[in-house]
Amino acid sequence: MSETTTNTTSIIARADQRDIDLHKASDRVNFGSIAEPIDVPYLLGVQTDSFDWLIGNERWQARVQEDEEKGTHTVAHISGLDEVFQEISPIENYSQTMSLTFSDPYFEEPRHTVQECKEKDYTYSAPLYVNAEFENGDTGEIKSQTVFMGDFPLQTPHGTFIIGGTERVIVSQLVRSPGVYFDRQQDRSSDKEIFGAKIIPSRGAWLEFEIDKRDFLGVRVDRKRKQSAIVFLMAIGMSRSEIREAFEGYPLVLDALDNEKIDSQDEALVDLYRKIRPTDAATPEAGKNLLDSFYFNTKRYDLARVGRYKINRKLGLEKDYNDRSLSREDIIATLKYLVTLHAGAATFPGKRDGKDVELRVDVDDIDHFGNRRIRQVGELIQNQLRTGLSRMERVVRERMTTQDAEAITPQSLINIRPVNATIKEFFGTSQLSQFMDQNNPLAGVTNKRRLSALGPGGLSRDRASMEVRDVHPSHFGRMCPIESPEGPNIGLIGSLATFGRINPFGFIETPYRKVVNGHVTNEVEYMTADRDAEHVIAQANQKLDENGNFVEKEALVRDAAGEAEDVPVEMVDYMDVSPRQMVSVGASLIPFLEHDEGHRALMGTNMQRQAVPLIKSERPLVGTGAEWRAAVDSGDVILAEKPGVVTYVSADIIRVMNDDGTTSSYKLAKFQRSNQTTCYNQVPLIHDGERVEKGTVLADGPATEKGEMALGKNLLVAFMPWNGYNYEDAVIISQRLVQDDTLSSIHIEEYEIDARETKLGAEEITRDLPNVGEDAVANLDERGIIRIGAEVEAGDILVGKVTPKGETELTPEERLLRAIFGEKSREVRDTSLRVPHGETGTVIAVKEITREDAEEDGDELPNGVNQMIRVYIAQHRKITQGDKLSGRHGNKGVISRILPEEDMPFLADGTPVDIMLNPLGVPSRMNLGQVLELHLGWVAHAGWDISLDPDLEAAWKQYVPKGAEKGAPGTPVATPVFDGVRQETLKGLLSTTLADRDGNKLVGPDGKATLFDGRTGEPFPKPISVGYMYMLKLHHLVDDKIHARSTGPYSMITQQPLGGKAQFGGQRFGEMEVWALEAYGAAYTLHEMMTTKSDDVDGRVRVYGAIVKGDNLPPAGIPESFKVLLKEMQSLSLNVEVLNAEGVAIDMKEEDDDPVSSSNDLGFNIGARPDTVAKADQIVDEPEYK
Repeated sequence: MSETTTNTTSIIARADQRDIDLHKASDRVNFGSIAEPIDVPYLLGVQTDSFDWLIGNERWQARVQEDEEKGTHTVAHISGLDEVFQEISPIENYSQTMSLTFSDPYFEEPRHTVQECKEKDYTYSAPLYVNAEFENGDTGEIKSQTVFMGDFPLQTPHGTFIIGGTERVIVSQLVRSPGVYFDRQQDRSSDKEIFGAKIIPSRGAWLEFEIDKRDFLGVRVDRKRKQSAIVFLMAIGMSRSEIREAFEGYPLVLDALDNEKIDSQDEALVDLYRKIRPTDAATPEAGKNLLDSFYFNTKRYDLARVGRYKINRKLGLEKDYNDRSLSREDIIATLKYLVTLHAGAATFPGKRDGKDVELRVDVDDIDHFGNRRIRQVGELIQNQLRTGLSRMERVVRERMTTQDAEAITPQSLINIRPVNATIKEFFGTSQLSQFMDQNNPLAGVTNKRRLSALGPGGLSRDRASMEVRDVHPSHFGRMCPIESPEGPNIGLIGSLATFGRINPFGFIETPYRKVVNGHVTNEVEYMTADRDAEHVIAQANQKLDENGNFVEKEALVRDAAGEAEDVPVEMVDYMDVSPRQMVSVGASLIPFLEHDEGHRALMGTNMQRQAVPLIKSERPLVGTGAEWRAAVDSGDVILAEKPGVVTYVSADIIRVMNDDGTTSSYKLAKFQRSNQTTCYNQVPLIHDGERVEKGTVLADGPATEKGEMALGKNLLVAFMPWNGYNYEDAVIISQRLVQDDTLSSIHIEEYEIDARETKLGAEEITRDLPNVGEDAVANLDERGIIRIGAEVEAGDILVGKVTPKGETELTPEERLLRAIFGEKSREVRDTSLRVPHGETGTVIAVKEITREDAEEDGDELPNGVNQMIRVYIAQHRKITQGDKLSGRHGNKGVISRILPEEDMPFLADGTPVDIMLNPLGVPSRMNLGQVLELHLGWVAHAGWDISLDPDLEAAWKQYVPKGAEKGAPGTPVATPVFDGVRQETLKGLLSTTLADRDGNKLVGPDGKATLFDGRTGEPFPKPISVGYMYMLKLHHLVDDKIHARSTGPYSMITQQPLGGKAQFGGQRFGEMEVWALEAYGAAYTLHEMMTTKSDDVDGRVRVYGAIVKGDNLPPAGIPESFKVLLKEMQSLSLNVEVLNAEGVAIDMKEEDDDPVSSSNDLGFNIGARPDTVAKADQIVDEPEYK
C-alpha cells in the first residue's frame, strides 16, 4: 500500500482543484431562476495555465493533445521555454564559422518543498537544464553538453511564487496589442481631417503612414521626420511600374507617384537615409542596412504571432501566424486601406478563411478590448528570459573569438549570470510582482485575477487619460466594470470577469450560447471582443420556455456599437450564459448588487478583501451562490483528491484510505502568519470513519465555513438613530459581541534579530545583560530567548543580545580587573530585541538558526550573521471602539460606542439587537441592497413556508423557483446577482415567515418590528426595520493606528520630531494650526509649540530638567530651523546677522549643540527609554508630510 502526501508538490503533476467535480456545492436554497449551461472556469487558471505553457509540463501537453484532437486551436502548441531557446539559436561568431544551439530544456525536481521554503526563507525553484550543441564549421567538429541554466522559480499549486520565503503573485498586464491601427484627427488650422496608419510591432521600430490636409501621402520611419511614402516604396525595392500595378484604382497613390521626381531604388535609399540620419554620409548601402535593421531583421523586428493575427484580420490577409516579420504585401495593404478610409468608402476587399469578403472600413478604438491584450505570468517571465539570453548571447560571441577553438566546449562559452540576474530582478522588484494579498481567501483570488495597465511597457498613472480609465462596452464579460481601486489607479487596475478566459493570443474571451432561429441551444462558444461586434447578442435574463425558445417576440440585445435595443428574436445570434457574466468574483459575492449604486458597489467589493478572518467563521445567511466556488478555488480549503474512507483525523493531519488501495495524508496549516499578519489556520470538517467522495471538503481554511467563503458574521441589525451616537456613519454595537468573541480575531506578528560578527568582536545572544534587573529577564530561558507561552507587553525583552562597545583608554584599576577576570568586564551594549511600542500578546513560536545548524541542513545564513532568531507573537483582538465595520454594499462605519446588552433596543421576545446603523446612510448613497439583504436575512433566520397563506395573490409565487418554497429557521439562501429575489417576492416571503415558539411573528410583512428601549423598557414610537445583515470586521483596526509620543527621535537637519507611528513620531503642528493659535491670541502656547516642543535643542533639555526638578520653566532659546534658514541664506552668498534689541550682533552657536552634555552640565540624566531612542535608520533627512 503506497502513501501519498499532498503538501509536497511535484513540478510535473500537481494536485489540481479543477480536476474535481464541484457540483457537490452547499445546502443553500437558491432563489435564482436562470440555469447556467456551463460551470465557471477554474478561477486561478489565469495564473496556472500560463505558467504550465511556459515550462511545458504534462498538464500543458495534455491540453495540447486534446486541442489537436478537437482541432480548436485554443492552446499554443510550443512551450514558452522552447520558443525562447529556438529564437536565440543558433548563436554564431562574427565570421559565422562557429555556432551554439540550444534545445530540449527540462527541469529536475525542486530542491525544497513549498513549506520548507516558507519556513526557511528559500525561493521555491527547480534547476533548469538545456542541451547545448557547439559546432565548429572549420573542422566540422560537434560537441554536445547538458548545461545548467540556473534555478528557475516555480509556481505553487495555487498560482503564487515563493521568493525568499514570502509569497508573491505576478499580476497580468493589459497592454496595446501589436498590429496595424488607423486613426482620424481634425487638423487645427483647417476643417480637414488627417488620416493615419501605424504598424506597431511587439518589438522594433514603428512604421507610420499619414494623409495630411493637402492629401500628401507621407511616412514616418521610427517616429522621425515625415517624408514621401512613394520614396519609401521605392526604397524597399518597388519600381514605378510595380507601384502602378499594385495601386491600380487608387488615384491618390498614382498622383503622388506622378509627382515624385526620384526614379531609382538607390536614389530613394539615399534620400531616406539623409532624412533619418542627416549628419551621416548617405550611401545606398547605408540606407539599405538601416531599413533592413529597422524592419526586415528578424532579431530586431518581431510582430509576434498576435501582431500577425491582428494584421491579417484588419487587412484581410491570410499569412501564416508564424510569419512574424513585415513584408511588402503588408505595407501595400496598409496603404490601400488608408487611402480607402480617406476616400470615405464603406468596405475594403480582403480574404477571411479562404473566402473573398468585403471588410468594414473604420478607424480603430485603442481602448477596445479587441485591441488590448493580456500579458500573463508565462509571457512576462518569458520576456525576462529573452532579455537575459540576449545579454548572454553577447558574452558567448565574445568568448568564441577570444577562446582557443580547439578547447571550446558549450559550458565554457555560457555564462548564466545575466539570465539569473534578470529573472531575480523581475521577481524581486518589478511593478507586476506583488506581495500577495493574504488578508482572506477572497483577497488572494482577486490578487491573482487582477489586470493592470501599469508596469513596464504599459501606461503610467500620470499620463493615463479619462478615456483609458473609463468602462468600455467591450469590457462586458471580460473585465469587471465595478471592481477597481478608488485612488489614482482607478480604471487602470481591474479584475477579470467571472467567466472570462484568455486565449493563446492574449485576448480575453467570454462565453455565449448559440441561438438558432430563436431557439437557444446549450452549445457554448467563447468569443473575443472584436467578434462581439459582428453578432447580435441577447442578455442572459431574457425569458425562455422549457424547450429553450424565447417567450417574447422581441429580445433586448447589444448591437455592433455596444448599444442596447429591442429586435425580433429571429435576428438574435447568441445569448449571454449567465447574468453574473459581466462582474468579477468579488462583485458576484454581493447579494442584491443590482440594487446598489456603482460607487458603493465598488467600495463593497474592495472592502470584502479587507475583511479579517475571525476566530469562528460564519457563512452568510444571505449569499449569492458564488461563495462555494470562490472558497474552493482559492486553495485555502482542503478537498479529497480520491474517493475513500477517513481513517484518522487530528487538528493537523487527515488520513484517507482511498478506494484504489492507496492512503492520502492531508497536512493542515496551523496558526501560521499570513502576509497581512492575520492568522492562517485550517480546521478539519470530517470525522473518523466518514465516507468521502472526490471533491468533498475535508478541512476549512481561514474565513471559510463548510467550504464556503465566510468573511464576516450574521448580526441582528436595526436601522435607527440612538442619541446621536451613530451620527455620520458611526456604528453602535452590543457588549455581547465583545464578551462572546463574535468579532474577535487573531493577529500574528513576527520579530527578527540576528547576532553578527562586528569589527570589535561577535555579538552574543545571552541572558546576562548590563544594567538590566532580574525581573526584566524573568521570562527568558538560559540562552536569553523568551519562553513560548509568555505574555509580553511593550518594552519587554524577547531576545537578550549584547554588542561589544568601542574600546576606551583603560584606567589602571580597570586594567587590573581585566588582568584578574580576563575578558569578563569588557564593555558591551545592550542591543536586545524588545516588543515595540503599543504591541502586546502571547509568544506562540520561536525559530532559531545558528551557523552550525545552517551548515548541517544546508540552510543559508547571510554573510557575517552567526545566529538568527525569529519570535512570533499572537494577539487576540476583541472588537473595540474605533474599529471599522462594514457590510457588503459599501456601508462602512467606525464603532463609536459599545453599549451594555441591557441598554440595547430589544424585540418583543426580549432579544436585544447586535448593532444599530443610521438610517440616513441609505437614501443619499442609493445602496438599497443592504435593506433588501436585511429583510431576506430575517426571512432566512426565521424560516418561511409560502403555503402558509393560501389567500395570498399568486403574482409573486411564480418567481419562487422549485425547491425554494419553504425553509427551516436558519436556512442559508442564495440570491444570485442580477437574478435575485424580486421586491414583490421579498414582500411575500416576509408575510409567510414562521412564527417563534410562542407563536409570535416578531417582524411584520413590511420588514419592520416594534422595538423597546433597553433603558426604559418603553416601545419606540414607530416600527423599525430589523433583520440579519452580514457584517465584516475590516483590517483598519484602532490598535494599529492609535499612537502617542512624549520624547523620541528627531530629524537630523531640522531637529524637529519625526512624523508617523512607524518612526515613533509626533503630531505635526502645521501652518494652518499656527494661524488658528494666532487667531486666538494664544501667544505662550504658540511660542512653546514652535520652540520647546519642536526644535529648540537646548531649550527642550532645560525644560526637561525643570520638570524633573519641579522648577519653573526657563525661557525658550532659538529654534534649529532658524539656524537652518541662516545657513540657506549663507549658501546663497547673503551675509545675514542677527541683532539684539540694542542692535548688537548675536553670535549664533556654530558648533553642534549636544543636548546630552548640556543636560549633564545641568545635573540630570536624559538617557531616553530604549524604545524611544532613534535607530540609525530612523534618523532621516526631511520627513515627508503628505
